[in-house]
Amino acid sequence: MKPLKVGEKVSSFTVNDHLGNPHSLEDYTGSKVVVFFYPKASTPGCTAEACDLRDHYKELKDAGYVLLGVSADTEKKQKAFVDKFDFPFPLLADTEKKIIEAFGVWGPKKFMGKEYEGIHRMTFILDESGVVERVIDKVKTKEHAAQILE
Repeated sequence: MKPLKVGEKVSSFTVNDHLGNPHSLEDYTGSKVVVFFYPKASTPGCTAEACDLRDHYKELKDAGYVLLGVSADTEKKQKAFVDKFDFPFPLLADTEKKIIEAFGVWGPKKFMGKEYEGIHRMTFILDESGVVERVIDKVKTKEHAAQILE
């Protein structure tokens, strides 16, 4: 796993969100973008993280950020996650792992002694031209908005 580093430009991507609408990096030129990667919709840690971002969405928006959540879940699973928790930001269904691999967040993981490949919970803050400004690699799921705003 080789995650993008500060100063690196993000490769162009186009992936559908939970409603089937395409999102491209170019759609956000001129905006500061928070791209947060989470392993799986509707799991406890991912729910805590996304709900914290939802609860502080106004503060994040007022600070000039656009939020994009990304996992390898299907549009249907992402939509159910959005509908259940009323998220005000799009969740991208990166089933082909285009964005996940471009950001370098797919790799070996360990859980209860088992090793497997999966998405590492990481957040990238991009400047207005799509360059990585900050990387949060130790995401605190219940305090993630505060980490972004600090």
